[in-house]
Amino acid sequence: MPDIPVLTGQDGARLPAIGLGTYDLRGAEGVRQVRTAVDAGYRLLDTAFNYDNEGVVGRAILESGVPREEFVYSTKLPGRYHRHDLARKAIEESLYRSGLDRLDLVLIHWPNPSRDLYVEAWRALVEARQDGLVAAIGVSNFLPEHLDRIIGDTGVTPVLNQIEVHPYFPQDDLRAANAERGILMEGWSPLKPGLREEPLVIRIAEAHGVTPGRLLLAWSVSLGVIPLPRSSSAERQRENLDVFDVELTEDELAEIRTLARGGGADPETHEEL
Repeated sequence: MPDIPVLTGQDGARLPAIGLGTYDLRGAEGVRQVRTAVDAGYRLLDTAFNYDNEGVVGRAILESGVPREEFVYSTKLPGRYHRHDLARKAIEESLYRSGLDRLDLVLIHWPNPSRDLYVEAWRALVEARQDGLVAAIGVSNFLPEHLDRIIGDTGVTPVLNQIEVHPYFPQDDLRAANAERGILMEGWSPLKPGLREEPLVIRIAEAHGVTPGRLLLAWSVSLGVIPLPRSSSAERQRENLDVFDVELTEDELAEIRTLARGGGADPETHEEL
C-alpha cells in the first residue's frame, strides 16, 4: 500500500494528497473499477450529483472492507439546485444516493455567477455542516471574487477549491489567491489529453525513469495541488499513486512552465446546471 501524504485544511479536515476522479464510472462495472482503486490505496474519491454515480462510489466504499473513517467521500452540488431550499434537498439526496452515513466533503460544482445564487448555495452548505450532514465544505471553479463574496457573507472559508490545473493551464494567479486565503486546492483534468505526448514531458519523465503520466501528477503535487486523475484501469490506477518520490528540479519546473497556453473553461461565463 503506498504511503500517501495527508494535507490538513484550515477547518481541520484531512485530505489525501491525491484522489480518484470517478467521472463516467457507472453501474456494476463502475463499482468494480472504484474497488480496484480502493484496493490500490485511494482513499479520496471524487464524485458529483451530475456524474450520476454517487451510489457507485458509495457501494464501492461499503463493499471494500476498509474502515469507513479512512475515506473522504466527496461530491458536488449542481447549479440547478443553488437556491437555498433546493440546495438542502440536493445535499440530502446525495447522502441517500451514496448509501453512506455521512458526506465527508461537498463542493459547489460551479458558481454560475450570471444566475447569482451561489451565495445561497454556500449558506445551505454551511447549515448542512452545522447539522452534521456534511463534515467539510468547499467549492469548485471559484474565482477570487466569488470566494471573497461567500466568505464575506457567512464568515466561513471553503476548505478547498477544486480547479482545472495542468501544465497547459497552470492557473498561477488563482492558485496564489487560494493560498492567500488558506484554501487547499484540488486539480481536475491533471492528465489533460495531449500532455503525455509532449516531447518536453516525455524527456523529463525519462530523466526520472517514470511515465509521462506519473511526471504530470508529480508536477501537480509539487505545486501543492491535490490531483484527481480518472482511470478505470487497475494498472494505471496503481501507477498514478506512485508519484510522491518524483522530485522535480527548479529548472525542470521552469521548462514545464513553457507549456502554458491559457484557455480552460471560464467560471465567469461557463454554466453547469
